[in-house]
Amino acid sequence: MKGKLFLEIHLIWVMLMLGQLHGYKSCVENERKALLELKTYLVSISEEGESDYVLPTWTNDTKSNCCRWEEIKCNRTSGRVIRISFGGLYLKESPLLNLSLLHPFEEVRSLNLTGYGFSGLFDDVEGYKGLRRLKKLEILDFSLNEFNNSIFPFLNAATSLTTLSLQNNVMKGPLPELKDLTNLVLLDLSSNRFNGSIPVQELSALTKLKVLDLSGNEFSGLMDLQGICELKNMQELDLSKNKLVGQFPLCLTSLTGLRVLDLSSNLLTGMVPSDLGRLESLEYLSLSDNNFDGLFSFGSLTNLSKLKVFKIYSKSNLLQVEFESSYKPKFQLSVILLRSCNLEKVPHFLLHQTDLRQVDLSENKISGKFPSWLLENNKKLEVLLLQNNSLTTFHLPKSSHNLLFLNVSVNAFNHLFPENIGWILPSLRYMNLANNGFHGNLPSSLGNMEEIEYLDLSHNKFQGKVPRNVARGCYSMTTLKLSHNKLSGEIFPESVHFTDITTLSMDNNQFTGKIGRGLRSLEYLYMLDISNNNLTGVIPSWFDELPSLSALLLSNNLLEGEIPISLFNMSSLWILDLSANSLVGDIPPRVSSRTPIVLLLHDNYLSGVIPDTLLGNVTILDLRNNRLSGNIPKFIDTRIISILLLRGNNLTGCIPHQVCGLRSIHLLDLANNRLNGSIPSCLSNTSFGLGKKDTFYGYDTGVISTSAENDRVYFKSLLVLDPFSMEYDANTQTKIEFATKHRYDAYMGGNLKLLFGMDFSENELSGEIPVELGGLLELQALNLSHNNLSGVIPESFSRLENVESLDLSFNILHGRIPPQLTDLSNLAVFKVSYNNLSGVIPHGRQFNTFDTQSYLGNPLLCGQPTNTSCNSNNFQEPDTEVEDDESFIDMVSFYWSFGAAYVTILLGILASLSFDSPWSRAWFYILYSFIHKVKNLFGKTL
Repeated sequence: MKGKLFLEIHLIWVMLMLGQLHGYKSCVENERKALLELKTYLVSISEEGESDYVLPTWTNDTKSNCCRWEEIKCNRTSGRVIRISFGGLYLKESPLLNLSLLHPFEEVRSLNLTGYGFSGLFDDVEGYKGLRRLKKLEILDFSLNEFNNSIFPFLNAATSLTTLSLQNNVMKGPLPELKDLTNLVLLDLSSNRFNGSIPVQELSALTKLKVLDLSGNEFSGLMDLQGICELKNMQELDLSKNKLVGQFPLCLTSLTGLRVLDLSSNLLTGMVPSDLGRLESLEYLSLSDNNFDGLFSFGSLTNLSKLKVFKIYSKSNLLQVEFESSYKPKFQLSVILLRSCNLEKVPHFLLHQTDLRQVDLSENKISGKFPSWLLENNKKLEVLLLQNNSLTTFHLPKSSHNLLFLNVSVNAFNHLFPENIGWILPSLRYMNLANNGFHGNLPSSLGNMEEIEYLDLSHNKFQGKVPRNVARGCYSMTTLKLSHNKLSGEIFPESVHFTDITTLSMDNNQFTGKIGRGLRSLEYLYMLDISNNNLTGVIPSWFDELPSLSALLLSNNLLEGEIPISLFNMSSLWILDLSANSLVGDIPPRVSSRTPIVLLLHDNYLSGVIPDTLLGNVTILDLRNNRLSGNIPKFIDTRIISILLLRGNNLTGCIPHQVCGLRSIHLLDLANNRLNGSIPSCLSNTSFGLGKKDTFYGYDTGVISTSAENDRVYFKSLLVLDPFSMEYDANTQTKIEFATKHRYDAYMGGNLKLLFGMDFSENELSGEIPVELGGLLELQALNLSHNNLSGVIPESFSRLENVESLDLSFNILHGRIPPQLTDLSNLAVFKVSYNNLSGVIPHGRQFNTFDTQSYLGNPLLCGQPTNTSCNSNNFQEPDTEVEDDESFIDMVSFYWSFGAAYVTILLGILASLSFDSPWSRAWFYILYSFIHKVKNLFGKTL
């Protein structure tokens, strides 16, 4: 009997095992067909050529069990589909989802449609009520799509939902009502564009809500959360990255079950309340990136024994966080961020923390020694950020540590750099030591950092050669910044092993020799800056072998020879700066880059003519101070050129009318050439007059890489709360020099895009100033000085409402200074010196600020600030335009009259000497005596 019972039990176990091995019960036939219909629809909205890759395991084979298909999960006993996802799809732009295809799946509990780009829903059977057919649907994830507010009527029909995630869509405006979804436990609406105030009363109807994420929207107004504070089940609340104002909502301290609270990146002000200590369940608290002020005692958090993450940072710089010297909290933190809290020393209580993973004490006033004990006490520490403090001594711990991220930039270190850093911190992926005073040679142990991705040693006093170990051992390097030191030697003459590098900045050092061939193998190099060194030789022709190179900066070296035409054939190039070298020869005819390029070739010895095809794909062209000759070309394509600088060459001829077609121009410098003829009146057709500010292309280039630590779980959360990552921002700003307000200044970045200027000075232009120039409404600087311009100053110049600098000096202008110019409220520099102007100098507003230097060389001007009184009997102000013309001194006629008089007097003297008279004989006697004495004098000398 016992044996029979044992056998039966054994058979039951075998059957159960076989059932487990066999898997799920076969799926229901009508659901299998429904899945195939769903696949057919997905194929119809997929991109062309992708149909074979759409859910390939979903096959029309009756022997195929749909419960085993990818992205499908069935109930083990009933075989009904309970979870659906679509896998990796490449759908057409903004497709719609047909909800009627989901009706057969009556048992489905989870529907995951994350990241497919759906833009809307429709149901040709049930309309807005389509989701009510899915009566057991609990989890709906529509994240990372392009849904807008139109889907909310559909969602309100899914009353069984407990989890709804709509993050990263394109929803905007006020938050629509969700009052019918009373079973919701988790609601994620983050990273959309909802605005207005948070509808706290409507949300208070969702009484089962435990997790609410409204972060990354545009909610504004006072942070009045009274309705949310009534949700006593709330455990996780994220309102970060909005525009909420006011003080910390004290009612939140009544939510004693709250485990996660994130109010970061808002506009909160006032003091941080001590009542935070009542939230004894808190594990995560972030108040960073607000405008809190006043005093906050860290001791108020003593009872938060579960706290793992604490972050606070005030942009106001008025927050003072204090710690009692004997303070010893109950919690063991994993993450602490105390940025810009006016700390003068590292908080003492951190001595008792042994489980820290991330420490950020940046932007404080901490001085003294680098806290190496943080590494010694916290073996799991991965992130240590101490930038923007006043630390003076950098000492490493005695034993090696697995730190991943270290930033001690912008401190006051001023000593030799530790030679053993590569041995003590071999696991570093990010190290930033920039803007300190470290000196001596670079440690060869840096080559031991095989995992280093970002290394910034710029703006220090390092000297000597770059260790060979760096080029051979740092295999993972993507960004290396060594600029602004005193490093010397050649730049990587041999091959390097960091072949994945994207950014290499070695500018402003003392490197010599030729450009190293070791750079030739860097196929992912995006930006190379080796400017401001002492490099010699010619520019290599192999740069076009670097397919990713977008920024090549070689300026201010001693490079010579011609520009390799291969540089102009690089398809990915954005910025090419070869300025301030000794380059010679012609400019290649065209640029073949796929994107608009910044081309800086100024301060060389380039000669020949400017190719008329050069502007085809150039947004900035700087050819200043070369030896270019010929006429300004009739450029074939001027659509995207925004800055054209041709100053300081030997250009001749007239300004071509093609210049009037510069519809995107905002800096035009033709000064210091030999241009003649008149100023084209059609310049009013340029963007100076049209005000086109939306056509500018970027003048700066850069690369942003991101390195994140491996996924770490410091606290329990259903939300993804700002996992740590470090962005590697490496960029270069285009710098342009332009003369305004008596100065030749450099402009870059955003300031460059805001400057509108035109400079035609120091040429041989003649004729009258076109009245149409008064229509150049965007101009901020206009310089027509040192030409031969005549006529009067146009009254239309009073329309140049943005002009700050106006220079018309050293011409032959006459007539009055138009009194309407006093309307130019932004005018800071006004020069009309050395013309033939007359009449009363206007006064009032900006003209009251100009001194006599603005009016020198105009003797017929009167009034302030000159010493000439307009009421003097010797001065008569012309009353009409005719009188102006009569009083005008014609300098050409004056010179001819003076010459004729001089010749007449000379001929008269010679004629009188031809007659025999006593005074003529006396004249010749004196002359002969002088000649005789001179001969005797020279005879004695010889």
